[in-house]
Amino acid sequence: MDSTSKQRGATAWAFALVLAFAASQTQAADAVSIRAATVLDGRGGVLENATILVEGARISGISQEESGAVTYDLGNLTLLPGLIEAHQHIGLYFSDQGMSSSSDTPAQQILHAAENAYVTLMSGVTTVQSPGARSDLDLRDAIARGVIPGPRILTSISGIWIETGTPAQISEKIRSLQAEGADLIKVVAAGTLRDGAARTLSDEQLEAACGEANAVGLRTLVHAHNPEETRAAVLAGCTQIEHGGFISDEVFALMAERGTYFAPNVGVLQQNYIRNRDRFVGYGFTEESFAKMEAVVPVVLAMFKRSLTHENLKIVFATDAVAGSHGYNVDELVARVQLGGQDPMAAIISATSLGAEAIGLGDIIGAVAPGMEADLIAVDGDPIKDITALQRVVFVMKAGKVYKNVKGQYLPR
Repeated sequence: MDSTSKQRGATAWAFALVLAFAASQTQAADAVSIRAATVLDGRGGVLENATILVEGARISGISQEESGAVTYDLGNLTLLPGLIEAHQHIGLYFSDQGMSSSSDTPAQQILHAAENAYVTLMSGVTTVQSPGARSDLDLRDAIARGVIPGPRILTSISGIWIETGTPAQISEKIRSLQAEGADLIKVVAAGTLRDGAARTLSDEQLEAACGEANAVGLRTLVHAHNPEETRAAVLAGCTQIEHGGFISDEVFALMAERGTYFAPNVGVLQQNYIRNRDRFVGYGFTEESFAKMEAVVPVVLAMFKRSLTHENLKIVFATDAVAGSHGYNVDELVARVQLGGQDPMAAIISATSLGAEAIGLGDIIGAVAPGMEADLIAVDGDPIKDITALQRVVFVMKAGKVYKNVKGQYLPR
């Protein structure tokens, strides 16, 4: 069975549950307790045989003393914070016509996005940044109201492109996006790897984009691949660099010095395009595009390995998930460890406390600690010894509500 069929099977199974869930979901109990053999706190700490106390939406305490019955006894499972993804596109999907189609009705589009949100949450990802579709706003707000299950969503609504115009026009666009409710600003400073990744924005345009965003209190995610535009973005005070296929060690060192976050894509993005090539052909993708993507996979992996040699570089979890890859997000972390050589604990921290810090929510989510939001997942196995345990999520809690608690049953893969 191909990955598209698997995803359709997953979403058919999942959305039947969504309807039942929406009808029956109630507010979390005032106080619940969760016991697990191992707890990873998201900051590098490990607790054995710990009980997490949750009151409402927040963690109220942690105990390692045997205290009798608990609400959820997870046995030998490993408990850790809900995963945080710094870059994906929650609304992109395969329609009957191929990739997400403008010919679909608005109802079809939002239902597909809701399916993506559901399978993403069930895979253990409880927070995502989705730069930049206007439809993300309605989905973000519906999930925040508790109407449908899904990850916490931060969106840029739209992006800053070469077509946005002059530095003054870019500044005006950013103020407009802030007024519309954007959580962040996406800045596209280069093309894609499949079209050559040429630089598109000047130093002045990047300075205007990141300067204005900083002035109005919004973070910036910069799509960049080459040393030139990446260096300019870092010097302009931009928050995070996406992709970075050809970044040099000199620029990595500058990013580490300036505290710029880095969100590479090692194991999901190109692989998903190649695996689903028949669905993408005709939507701006050609055989030449796929040849370039196949050629760049080892280049990106080598770049990632080099990035790991820069001790203070802040590398966060991101897939740039599009149609075909929602629910498979943690494959990125598996690839980073198994192929890229990243330390498993560092990979987990990148998707928990460091990921929370990068999106400006480090004091709310990303760690198992008193006072933090109760975003918790449990996996079958020990991801420090076997990173593939992250692909076996059996328990999901977000803001104190349990959305999944079925040992031995995972999303179809």
